[in-house]
Amino acid sequence: MPEGDSISSTTDGAENSGDLWQRVKSLLFRREAEPTLREQLEEAISEHEEEAEEEAAVENGDDLSAVERTMLRNLLHFSEHRVDDVMVPRSEMIAVEDNADFGDATALFSEHGHSRLPVYHETLDNVIGMIHIKDVFAVLAEGKEKPESLEAFVRQPRFVPESMGVLELLDEMRRTRTHLAIIVDEYSGTEGLVTIEDLVEEIVGEIEDEHDDEAEALFTEIRPGIWEADARAELDDIAEAIDPKLEDVEEDVDTLGGLAFVVAGVVPAVGDKLLHDASGWTLEILEANEKRVTRIRLRKSAS
Repeated sequence: MPEGDSISSTTDGAENSGDLWQRVKSLLFRREAEPTLREQLEEAISEHEEEAEEEAAVENGDDLSAVERTMLRNLLHFSEHRVDDVMVPRSEMIAVEDNADFGDATALFSEHGHSRLPVYHETLDNVIGMIHIKDVFAVLAEGKEKPESLEAFVRQPRFVPESMGVLELLDEMRRTRTHLAIIVDEYSGTEGLVTIEDLVEEIVGEIEDEHDDEAEALFTEIRPGIWEADARAELDDIAEAIDPKLEDVEEDVDTLGGLAFVVAGVVPAVGDKLLHDASGWTLEILEANEKRVTRIRLRKSAS
């Protein structure tokens, strides 16, 4: 091969290698060199909050209010969540069994103020549909004869995996005009439910109405060394407020009630006193039924 051709080939190879390295660097370091649109928007919001003239600008209606900035931030991170991050867990679901009568369903709607109730057969792992309050109300308002069963009122909800993204679910619910989704695990067991209101609240914040009870503390210190808590209290919140060692548990549990179940090995009964060895705290069961614990007293054991 002629000498000139050899040099040209070598040069081309070097140039190609250089181009390849530039492409690799652009992929590896792109986030540092080129912030994403999401990052740019969030940075712009943060910088805007530091401006001294912000309040005057908002008053003149020329800029974003604090509420609008909060919503924008929530929206920027909305797609990062999965449905199991926002769902109502199985233990807090209000549902009606398919063999319940019309009066039972009416009583549940009245007691809890929900507009939709899941309907299950024998167990919550077998949700067969949902009923809407407006169908029940139509019977009452028009003075119709009360049906013997709920079969005629059952509608089909959405069934979605717990790993589904909230943005994907919101789009699906909007397209299908469905306002309630049942969240299932990999074995098709019921994990919880999500309403379209739950998804919207991730953007706009908590939406309270006249039926919502005023928020109350889930755990309270009665006197030094003694606390009373709702079993639904998040275990990480309990650990932060009371004792970090209360989070020391091998099993994957999220609530204080879950911790009580793990320590006991079964659903504890009222009056049971369960020692959590890792922390030295005793969990006394104050309220419970055959399915779950609802209230617990925490007492620091003597050293």
